[in-house]
Amino acid sequence: MENQGSDEVEKLKTKFMSVWNNVKYSWVLKFKTSFSRNSPVFLLGKCYHFKAEDDDCLTEACSEASDEDFAMGNVEAFRKDFASRVWLTYREEFPPLPGSTLISDCGWGCMLRAGQMMLAQALVLHFLGRDWTWPEALTLQPLDTETRTTTAAKRLVASLEASLQGSPRSSDSEPPPAPHVQAQGSAEEAEAHLKEMYHCTLVSWFGDMTSAPLGLHRLVYLGLTLGKQAGDWYGPAVVAHILKKAVKEAKEPGLRGITAYVSQDCTVYSGDVVDCHKAPTAGDTPTLTLNGHRAVIILIPVRLGGEKTNPEYFDFAKSILSLEYCIGIIGGKPKQACYFVGFQDDSLIYMDPHYCQSFVDISTSDFPLQSYHCPSPKKMPFSQMDPSCTIGFYSRSIEDYEKIREELSKLLQPSTKEKYPAFTFMQGHSRDYDLSAGLNPEKLEWPFLRGAQRTVTTSGDFVLL
Repeated sequence: MENQGSDEVEKLKTKFMSVWNNVKYSWVLKFKTSFSRNSPVFLLGKCYHFKAEDDDCLTEACSEASDEDFAMGNVEAFRKDFASRVWLTYREEFPPLPGSTLISDCGWGCMLRAGQMMLAQALVLHFLGRDWTWPEALTLQPLDTETRTTTAAKRLVASLEASLQGSPRSSDSEPPPAPHVQAQGSAEEAEAHLKEMYHCTLVSWFGDMTSAPLGLHRLVYLGLTLGKQAGDWYGPAVVAHILKKAVKEAKEPGLRGITAYVSQDCTVYSGDVVDCHKAPTAGDTPTLTLNGHRAVIILIPVRLGGEKTNPEYFDFAKSILSLEYCIGIIGGKPKQACYFVGFQDDSLIYMDPHYCQSFVDISTSDFPLQSYHCPSPKKMPFSQMDPSCTIGFYSRSIEDYEKIREELSKLLQPSTKEKYPAFTFMQGHSRDYDLSAGLNPEKLEWPFLRGAQRTVTTSGDFVLL
């Protein structure tokens, strides 16, 4: 009985810490972001220019403007593109997470949410392509932080009180039904309806229910095998491995044509990636794979400096985010994760998971999509970026991978100032190298190693020696 009482105290403490962290870090949001009209904006490989229709109105006084004040140009296209990305944030009042009584991830689940967003972008590329945008993207209403903060706080406190008196909620174990495609009057309408079906199904895979193959419940469950509990902090490296397991073990037919690969010690082994492409799951169909092969999500945990991000890596990060097959970067500020999707000048553009929203039942065929899309881009100076992060790429085929490897290898050439690229490519398989016997930089051609020893932990912490 004494142990049981102690466990209840710890559970209560964890929940109140979640509330406190949410108040401290997550509800102070700035929704108006300033962009320059004189510099291009890059968003996951696409470039936009914000210029007024009449150049006479552009003066030094208005060179900086709110994102709501741009006149014409590609502003609308940028907004639609950004708002079409899948936005995964804190949620509350969902079924209890595996191994816990937590019904919210407020205050601790931001890195998992950032990882979900990067994975969602890979699936958008896989099923819909980079040019796809959500038809309703520009109809999203601005986020109301004051109202949302008040109501969310009240609901969280109420859930704490209820959890001490009642039993946890059960989860609906039935998988979400696939949206129904109705007959259309034209091929264009039929294609649009089909894409919306993919869109709805894709979002449902990230729902906050145990039945969702890529949802928070599934990620937390897989994290238990890596020593992580619900309520713990997840680093970008461990999240990469969790995402890999989630994709690999997903039972959804639509996910059979895609898999994930995580680099080892900042090294991408080409033989391993090619093997991932060549090994389709039994039951794959030509509509899910390309020539019987799978697409591959390449995840590369890296460390871009010591305690702070080395400024020499800023241009490299810009180059990465300028590529259409890049699915973004998960990282953020220390203990505050976010999903980087682009940049302008010396600022990163990102999607913020630190916004608490209510549980959405994705088991219904017409669940609302509005809360899974964000109308408000945010910016952060490169100098504030935490050096630990995971970079993601989407490779549709072996031919695509060879192009990606060739292009990235050029970007990774060491400069005169910085001799240590963020990661590197190697021919062959990881099994061809005895990584446990001590690293030989000359043999393995790893110029970024500062010595014969380098330690990397699965928690996402890197130690450079």
